[in-house]
Amino acid sequence: MSQPSIESVRATGWPGRWTGATGRRFALQDRAFSAALLGAAWLVLLVVVGLFVELTRAAWPALTGLGLAPLASAQWDPNGGRYGVLSFVSGTLITSAIALFAAGPIGIAAALFLAELTPPKIARLVGMLIELLAAVPSVIYGLWGLFVLAPLMRSAIEPFLKKTLGFLPLFQGPMYGVGLLTGGLILAIMVLPTVAAISRDAFAAVPSEQREAMLALGATKWEMLTKAVLPYARSGIVGALVLALGRALGEAMAVVMVVGNKPAISASLFSPGYTMASVLANEFTEATGPQYVSVLIEIGLLLFVVSFAVNGLARLLVGRISLRRGFR
Repeated sequence: MSQPSIESVRATGWPGRWTGATGRRFALQDRAFSAALLGAAWLVLLVVVGLFVELTRAAWPALTGLGLAPLASAQWDPNGGRYGVLSFVSGTLITSAIALFAAGPIGIAAALFLAELTPPKIARLVGMLIELLAAVPSVIYGLWGLFVLAPLMRSAIEPFLKKTLGFLPLFQGPMYGVGLLTGGLILAIMVLPTVAAISRDAFAAVPSEQREAMLALGATKWEMLTKAVLPYARSGIVGALVLALGRALGEAMAVVMVVGNKPAISASLFSPGYTMASVLANEFTEATGPQYVSVLIEIGLLLFVVSFAVNGLARLLVGRISLRRGFR
């Protein structure tokens, strides 16, 4: 059977197929499908822009009346007209950093173990159980943290940290059980399934030739994992950490139960704190007066901008890593 020429394909499509009325029908379907996909993409963009515009409009009284002064103050006293949000920003960054520091290595190690060292049947079972952790409601994590983790922190973990690392300002001061460290650990448990699941997919996408080439050169299993698998999956690992950071930044209900809800900045991780998401969940229903409400919406706008900037920066980082390694 002779192959069609390029000119005939360009002029009429594939000869003998999709010509005449049938060809016009398929062409119309193609255009409709392309338009639907384009509309869906624009709809997502419009939702994001609309959310930003609405938050800006609602926060405009605070933006024009207070300016950037709340970002330079940690004093939070709505009844006295003081709306410093610096302690909320500090608490958000500290708890998110603790979550990534704790969940990142554990999640990546678990993913590497499941993808490379575990028999497939066991890996599928354990992987499914890890992914199911992401479906647990955040309020359940909060209740567990309040009734199980916080007493354990107060009676065992924080005294141990103070005894061994008490020379550092991070592990000094009174031990309440609830505080920044407990909030960060709850977030670590919550984001662990995200890190593990996405990292495992990244490891599974590494071509088998990469592994076989390293082993053929006489490399050990450890050398194969560290020099062939991990570098190849680096962009996927960064993406997993970014998604985990995005959830940690915006989580509210679990954190509000264990973080202590105190608007203060302290060098100690044992001290109570506040995050931007938890202050919104805790105080929005109690807000009285238009300025109070506007300031809370301004905090939501700030959280939106921070999350957007973090994800954009991470996406840029992943793109640079991929281009450096020759992937697109």
